[in-house]
Amino acid sequence: MQTVAQALQWAVAELSAVSPADDAQLDARWLLAHLLGKNQTWLRAFAEQVLPDADFQKYCGWIARRRAGEPVAYIGGCQGFWNFELEVTADTLVPRPDTELLVETALELLDAAAKNVVDLGTGTGAIALALKSERPEWQVLATDIDATSLALAQRNAQRLGLAIGMRESCWLRDLGAEKFQLIVSNPPYIRADDPHLAGAGVRFEPLRALVSGVDGLDAIREIVAAAPDHLCSGGWLLLEHGYDQGAAVRGLLQARGFHAVETRRDLGGNERVTLGRWF
Repeated sequence: MQTVAQALQWAVAELSAVSPADDAQLDARWLLAHLLGKNQTWLRAFAEQVLPDADFQKYCGWIARRRAGEPVAYIGGCQGFWNFELEVTADTLVPRPDTELLVETALELLDAAAKNVVDLGTGTGAIALALKSERPEWQVLATDIDATSLALAQRNAQRLGLAIGMRESCWLRDLGAEKFQLIVSNPPYIRADDPHLAGAGVRFEPLRALVSGVDGLDAIREIVAAAPDHLCSGGWLLLEHGYDQGAAVRGLLQARGFHAVETRRDLGGNERVTLGRWF
């Protein structure tokens, strides 16, 4: 039989073999708290509580998965984003804090009056749901080429009580003549030969949501080319991209005829979101 303290001590030792000590501590505590349905305060207050054998065995399995590099979000089945928690599965990317810049920029550009907005390649629904949570008057449509991802986004929307539309579409191809005041997307933008694809965590995520051609810009090219046909006059296109792709994405938007093209930096100082306005 293992107490909470003993289980954590063992888990930290296991994870420290492959991760920095601080990360090992955070992961070990988060996974145990999530498994038990408790919080960090409970773990400290009940450190001598004996764990049921079934819980400890499940925890051992989770720690083995984490030691192999699997993201904690996939192991625990959830990830925090914006001001809520999302269900996450291995069918979608794990939502990242950098993507919150896309949400912040969209909210800054448009007021709270009713707007038509589309999130292309929604995955978990993170961007669409964050926008709807802050702008209830907006009509938000979430699209994805993968029906499984759309079903996940729908579950997240229902659990959060946020009413957004769902549509199966490859970028803008299946949206007919619909027009929007805002198009947002965090598309795949990694080069097919990028060595980071073999790194811890990323290798567990779906390649279709990560890789986009030889230079990582295929999806962005398609979205930029098609967006003017789906933007109202004065509408905005916002795209997340790689830290070293800002200049290339600005060039694509300018060549297509977008105005007020600029790139915003994330908290790490990296160019992360490029936007342009269509008239």
